[in-house]
Amino acid sequence: MCINLIISLLVRFCVLHLKIIVHLFDYRCYVKKMGIHGLMSYVGEHKQFFTDLQLRNTKIIIDGNNLFHRLYFESNLDLQHGGDYDSFTDIVHKFFETLSVCKIYPYVVLDGGCDLSDKKFVTLKERARDKIQVAYSISRGGGGSVLPLLTREVFKQVLTKLEVPFVQCFSEADRDIMSLANHWNCPVLTLDSDFCIFDLKAGYCPLNYFQWRNLCTCERTLDCYIPARCFSLERLCSHFSHMNKALLPLFAVMNGNDYINLPALETFFSKVRLPIGGSGWRGRKHVRIQGLLNWLSHFADPTEAIDNVLKYLKKHEREEIRELLCSSMEEYEQSDVNLENFFQNGTYESQVTRKLEFPQWMLEALAKGHLSPFISDALLLRRTILHVQVENMQRPSAHTVTLPIRQVIYGLLLNASQNLEVTSPSKQSNKLPIVREFDRIQKTLKKSFVPTTMLPLDFCEDHRPLATLTKVPRSDRLKLLLKTLGVKASILQPIPSPLWLPVAVTCYWTHYSEPKVKLHHLQALLLGMVFGELHRTTSSPGRGNTNRNLAKETQYQ
Repeated sequence: MCINLIISLLVRFCVLHLKIIVHLFDYRCYVKKMGIHGLMSYVGEHKQFFTDLQLRNTKIIIDGNNLFHRLYFESNLDLQHGGDYDSFTDIVHKFFETLSVCKIYPYVVLDGGCDLSDKKFVTLKERARDKIQVAYSISRGGGGSVLPLLTREVFKQVLTKLEVPFVQCFSEADRDIMSLANHWNCPVLTLDSDFCIFDLKAGYCPLNYFQWRNLCTCERTLDCYIPARCFSLERLCSHFSHMNKALLPLFAVMNGNDYINLPALETFFSKVRLPIGGSGWRGRKHVRIQGLLNWLSHFADPTEAIDNVLKYLKKHEREEIRELLCSSMEEYEQSDVNLENFFQNGTYESQVTRKLEFPQWMLEALAKGHLSPFISDALLLRRTILHVQVENMQRPSAHTVTLPIRQVIYGLLLNASQNLEVTSPSKQSNKLPIVREFDRIQKTLKKSFVPTTMLPLDFCEDHRPLATLTKVPRSDRLKLLLKTLGVKASILQPIPSPLWLPVAVTCYWTHYSEPKVKLHHLQALLLGMVFGELHRTTSSPGRGNTNRNLAKETQYQ
């Protein structure tokens, strides 16, 4: 891989982390493996579970994470050299322009940080390990899909430019999506098999059947529409002897999903005789899916079914497993988050956020996507999993270059100066808050304990809490920012203020980069900055307004 492309990616990552610092001061300023194991391929083999749709004249709730993964990967964009963001931007533009032509009004919902219960932590670590191996394969010219680092940020920028309404949830978005879709009685667009379990009034449209590139026209009205398929929960239940759909969450938990994979249930599967039935199936996983759905269809409700599951387990395990099954089934219930209120009034609120007593400015910044979920993970869990990217696996992770920036972020979040007396450096280091970071060392996922940076006394002499962080004087903000980057204010004085941050980041990059920056690397970076500015100023100002009518239509009515 070309070294200048690698280092260019490092600079972009510096800017990404510095955006977090700026928003902490003033917030204004691969298709992933998910869901229920094997279910999506199983239902895909049964056309009778779907209805054909001519999608037009409707609101639609879009799983944002699923969409930007699919748009990037299905478009055969570059994966080896840090991301083809120009082409990706064009594709996202075309997608939402197509929706606008069909009078489909999108509301995009993005995942946030990790759940407070941290129940997916094991799954997240497994995914990170898998991505390291895939990234290594890609770096050597092999196959695989690892999403370039800034794809999500670019996606949010395009949504903002097109004025497409979007929200970034506090944690995983699935239940919030279900609640909003049912409240508005509109379909959901995603590719997550969990939505085969959710009881959705208007159904679930899988992205792989959403033919947005194949725009069609109604013969009589000449209205444009997108051919799609909608998964029907009723048809699935009807196929299995009209089973109670309340049993489906139990099926999801028993079959195995992102939250639970109980070894004790293997005892059940080894002892029970599952009725396969006459319908076609493929592979061992589909045998289990077919058999488990047939078996559950014999019971009136989840309580009766769970009682029969527990009969196959050891007595001392039964109550614990019952409790775990019931609590896991709750993940398929509607959430208490009122996203309609957010899209109408800009207010994001839930029982979890009320209990945490988060500063209002931070809740708003997270919901609007101004702050990364990285922030809530570091603040609440004191743990982050750094994104895997394609790079030379023999060298240190590209995240290493931004470690000093992250330490300042952690210090701001965890108020590193609070209750710390002026003592010797060795004693201070023992008292500073610690954040656990997961990053790769060569081809292995490793955990490290990162101490926060002690904030300057002149910045936090009053031990400012997080709630008042945005009230810090601008002079103090700039002083800490420049101190973080190791840049003197005098260097920036001759430079136009819009270029202060890029120039300061470039200074930081040249100091911390490994391998060291050479002249042609710097020239390539400056050329990219100049080209970007020229493109921005010379491109048609009307491009960002293409979906202006769409944005107005999508405001809650």
